[in-house]
Amino acid sequence: MPKKRSGGGLTGTQQAAKFVGVSVLAGAVMAGIALPAAGALGLAAKGTVQGFDEIPANLKRPPLSQRTTILDAQGGQIATVYSRDRTVVDLKDISPYMQKAIVAIEDSRFYQHGAIDLKGVLRALNRNAQSGGVAQGASTLTQQYVKNVFVEEAGDDPDKVAQATQQTLGRKIQELKYAIQVEEELGKKKILENYLNITFFGQQAYGIEAASQRYFSKPAKNLNVEEAAMLAGIVQSPSRYDPVNDVEEATKRRNVVLTRMAAVGDISEAEAERAKATPIKLRVSKPKNGCITAVDGAGFFCDYVREVFLSDPVFGKNREERNKVWNRGGLTIRTTLDPQAQKSAQASIKEHVYQTDKVATAVTMVQPGTGKIMAMAQSRPYGFGKNETQINYSVNKSMGGSNYGFPVGSTFKPFVAAAALEQGKPPTQVYPSPYQMPYPSSVSTCSGKPWVNQGDTVENENESEVGPYALRDAMAKSVNTYFVQMIAEIGMCPVMEMTGKLGVVQGNDEKLPEVPAISLGSRGISPLNMANAYATFANRGTYCTPTAIESIKTADGKSLAVPKTSCTKAMSERTADSMNALLSGVIDSGTGEKAGLTNRDNAGKTGTTDARKNAWFVGYTPNLAGAVWVGSPSQDVEMFSIRIGGRYHGAVFGGEVPGPIWRDAMSGALDGREAPDFVDVHIPDPPKDGKGKGKPGDNKPGGANGGGDGGGDDDKPGDGGDDPWGGITFPPDMIGGGNQRGGGNGGWR
Repeated sequence: MPKKRSGGGLTGTQQAAKFVGVSVLAGAVMAGIALPAAGALGLAAKGTVQGFDEIPANLKRPPLSQRTTILDAQGGQIATVYSRDRTVVDLKDISPYMQKAIVAIEDSRFYQHGAIDLKGVLRALNRNAQSGGVAQGASTLTQQYVKNVFVEEAGDDPDKVAQATQQTLGRKIQELKYAIQVEEELGKKKILENYLNITFFGQQAYGIEAASQRYFSKPAKNLNVEEAAMLAGIVQSPSRYDPVNDVEEATKRRNVVLTRMAAVGDISEAEAERAKATPIKLRVSKPKNGCITAVDGAGFFCDYVREVFLSDPVFGKNREERNKVWNRGGLTIRTTLDPQAQKSAQASIKEHVYQTDKVATAVTMVQPGTGKIMAMAQSRPYGFGKNETQINYSVNKSMGGSNYGFPVGSTFKPFVAAAALEQGKPPTQVYPSPYQMPYPSSVSTCSGKPWVNQGDTVENENESEVGPYALRDAMAKSVNTYFVQMIAEIGMCPVMEMTGKLGVVQGNDEKLPEVPAISLGSRGISPLNMANAYATFANRGTYCTPTAIESIKTADGKSLAVPKTSCTKAMSERTADSMNALLSGVIDSGTGEKAGLTNRDNAGKTGTTDARKNAWFVGYTPNLAGAVWVGSPSQDVEMFSIRIGGRYHGAVFGGEVPGPIWRDAMSGALDGREAPDFVDVHIPDPPKDGKGKGKPGDNKPGGANGGGDGGGDDDKPGDGGDDPWGGITFPPDMIGGGNQRGGGNGGWR
């Protein structure tokens, strides 16, 4: 005999019997249980279950979670992502066989009874009373729909899912009341439509459309009778009747459904027998969920879009709220990704760096003036296998990138030059630039507390690199001591202000430190950060924040607000135009000659860090900017005597490996597109003397004060007569020597 609950009172079974008995006596269930608000059901289930009238009257039906589709800028599909693979369809787009099959096997009297099937309840109660527990259910299709709503609302929270599916009298009574409400509000056809869209069919497929595509690779409206019967049979136990893993059990269950369909008159006996004799013929489509399925190597961009969504307040006041919207899905997200640029970046990477190489590469392209991310690719694919990764080398840690970014070497020098030009320094500025020197001391900072050298020195890449140099030649040759002297004269603060305006931060999102070695690119920065900063030069001094999302539409066609790029003036047009002229020289005759494009204006800068652990090329045209990084993500490979992309390199530098990657990627991305020119700014060259540097002392009309592309015999201080510097003056302590290379910052190219 069933035990009484603790504290006395009726057991759950007895309460249910009383619940139904009182309802019958009240005449409430005889015509579909259209109960009054304070009906006789309120007499049942006091104590362990909530009073019927106290249950909230309105069932909250959250939008069904669906797949989200991510598109490129031209509408091509990049990937689909979802917490639950579901595509909601109208009843008219579901095969009539499917509609009949699910009703026949789950609730054959669906169209005859109301929210509750009294016959089924009495039958179940009798069985449960005999067993002393819940041995048999009597849920109608409407009640099952209500339970699925609870499960949907629970999401992926295991505790909430357990509560939504618990077999208690309280839960059953709650389902009953909501079922009555749903019957009154929706009607039979809409309930059936909703049920077929919400229920789980196994194999990660939620709803009939996803199930039809998963098992048969066809839309639900095209299901035949035997296919519909198989899918209807899965619902009772998706794991047991899974046709992919146990076709025999699935066949038995399908045939039960067919028999039932014939019994209720949905199909003839002959149709049922013919269908039973037909073997299950699956045409399975594998689940295609997540950024790992992205086309053209765009998995990392896909993941970046997700990170943007989860981090931007425009999509919700906090991350939890934004995550709910993302998991609900049903979104169509059109992005900024340009398919031509993306394919070109991926093709260039494939040509120059292999997935199995000791080092990796990342390529990012941005459109000047809009901040639109046009391409984001890398040599190690998005995945979990060997030589695969989920770390996006192109972005900051907060957006799924590496912990600190990657040291950028001499690609940082243009930021120093731009800061100096903004301070009034001419583009013909000359510094002594010896081969080796101590870091100047002291150097002013934003805080007012000067930086003081502790004995560190800096030297150029080659002993032949001895000044004086003017800015153009120093930029083309990437002369380290020149830019250290420049930053010593103008101070750290203008450089910090310039990088702030250009959005340049370290890969961990922290500000750059105020130390002169920053001029040599000693800190880690992400390729997206670098490409977008250089895009400011192309955009004549106006910086625009990077953006990845063009538009978002919900499942019902409504548009959501999306983050917009924000553009601010970072430098004067004159400064930007001068930088374009200076950086064009890097490609024309400097360290980046192998990177240059031949059919359009372009500019850029190479960068190679100490011990050859990182190599960069960052460059741009007036309408596209791109950054290429090559190195070991773990920073433990020195790129000497190394094979990359099947080619041997004695020593890797920015113009040799990243440069050609940039050239080929940009060429394909810009193929067939307009080729605008930079605004011309003439930076005069000094006279030539046959060695590539101007003669010290030359100051003729049209010539720079030293530097340029010419030079004297060996151009060391003391050569050139009584006035070796040709009337050029330098700040105190700008010339010096040293025997040590300090701070690990030498050798930046």
